[in-house]
Amino acid sequence: MLARLTIRDFVIVDRLELEFAPGFTALTGETGAGKSILIDALSLALGERGDAGVVRNGCSSADVSAEFQVAADSPLAAWLAAGDFGADGGTVLLRRVVDAGGRSRAYINGIPAPLAQLRQAAEFLADIHGQNVHQSLLRAESQRALLDVQAGLTPLARQVAESFGIWQKLREAHRNAERDAAGAAREREELAWQLEELEALGVAAAQWTDQWQGMNQDYARLSHAASLIEGSAAALAVLDEGGENGVALLAQLETLVARLNALALVDAGLAEPAELIAGAQIQLQEAVHALRRYRDRLDLEPQRLAELEARIAAVVGQARKQRVAPEALAERMLQLAARRGELDLLADAAQLAARERAALDDYRRLAGELSAGRAAAAAKLAAEVSAAMQRLAMAGGRFEIALEAQAEPTAHGFEAVVFMVAANAGQALRPLAKVASGGELSRIGLAIQVIASQASQVPTMIFDEVDVGIGGRVAEIVGRMLQQLGRQRQVLCVTHLPQVAARAQWQWAVTKEEGDGATYSRVKALSPTERVDELARMLGGVVITETTRKHAAEMLAS
Repeated sequence: MLARLTIRDFVIVDRLELEFAPGFTALTGETGAGKSILIDALSLALGERGDAGVVRNGCSSADVSAEFQVAADSPLAAWLAAGDFGADGGTVLLRRVVDAGGRSRAYINGIPAPLAQLRQAAEFLADIHGQNVHQSLLRAESQRALLDVQAGLTPLARQVAESFGIWQKLREAHRNAERDAAGAAREREELAWQLEELEALGVAAAQWTDQWQGMNQDYARLSHAASLIEGSAAALAVLDEGGENGVALLAQLETLVARLNALALVDAGLAEPAELIAGAQIQLQEAVHALRRYRDRLDLEPQRLAELEARIAAVVGQARKQRVAPEALAERMLQLAARRGELDLLADAAQLAARERAALDDYRRLAGELSAGRAAAAAKLAAEVSAAMQRLAMAGGRFEIALEAQAEPTAHGFEAVVFMVAANAGQALRPLAKVASGGELSRIGLAIQVIASQASQVPTMIFDEVDVGIGGRVAEIVGRMLQQLGRQRQVLCVTHLPQVAARAQWQWAVTKEEGDGATYSRVKALSPTERVDELARMLGGVVITETTRKHAAEMLAS
């Protein structure tokens, strides 16, 4: 659940830290006080888009952090562990910073994260239902998505879309192959001789990069063989065979060590330098052996050098032709071979047609499963929403979900999902977008959201003035629905209705203050007495009478 929300320099909020409790919490206040700003701030922390407009006037950035408590064995905990965002003691912290230039940064448990990952984490934590959700229900894609989510069919719907895409690609490939068979044959022929040239160079091996480096090293050694032989011979002459003065350095060291050892018998102070020089003599003797082995192994090998020059030139020429680096020729060869394989497949119209049919069969199987799941879920959801409509002052109203078969298969399955409604008894069912008035749409939308929320797995539900357009007895029913939902989840609701606020376990008042030439939003948790005052304000407006206060107290007591 949401445990703490910290806001800094967001719109008209300068500094605010709120601690939340389980159950149903109502946020109330005058219009324009900033009730929805709190929801907007939380939405930002959960990954909604943010721009420079959210930064409080005169500030460098806006900073919002939302702290949630999660169970150690929850799906989110596993997701965090997989992404190295480990939760500390069951706490998950989502943070968002937006600077005055509109640039945004996101963090999960203090670790920088892409915005897409922040949104993925948020999907485990909270659902936000705003006023515009009612309007979104008029769109066909929103109706289809809501039904699929309610039925747990979203993964299957995603599989159907992927299967449809595969079928479409194979279908297009089949058509292209039939349309441009001659062009494909010419490309296959060109690829064949390119692959032959690369095979002749021997670049197909998996160790081609190492081979190319070894080839260049061998070439460098052979091309400088004369210099290497001469240099090693000169070093041996100085060390062991006599230099310009005809006395080898090792011989001189041997004489020097013998003399110092004799003198060390007279003065022990010479023992250490004599030992060090003797050690150097041993190292030089090993160097002489290594130089002699190296010199004896060297050979000018002019024929081998010529062969290497020719092969390196051929490789460089082929790399230039393929427009890649020489060490990338093996990878390029794999790409050419893969393309030739594709063309071979395209050349086989029968095999391509068979693959297209198999892909279509797979799509039909998955889409059939999706249709069956939608049919079962549509009947259940329709019955639940129809029952809720009776409680929301729409007696005799009906809600149904039509699954209209499409003339052609689509990425979304065989059918279109259409929400149908009859707002009153005796009326014929018609599409929701065509018959619902503003008030009816609000009530139907709220019924759908509350029912859908009960099927959701997220622990925190947020409703931002979804009760606009209702009042009286219906408002009290809405309050009871949210109260009931609050027994199962953490529910936050921004409301202007006292009937809804009175049903909350907790109530916060949002006010607006002015000072130092600026406007600030403030939030206060209300005591029972203060709740009576706030409910009386919501009931009575400017003038609050004792009768209004008594009515507010009765509402709260009930």
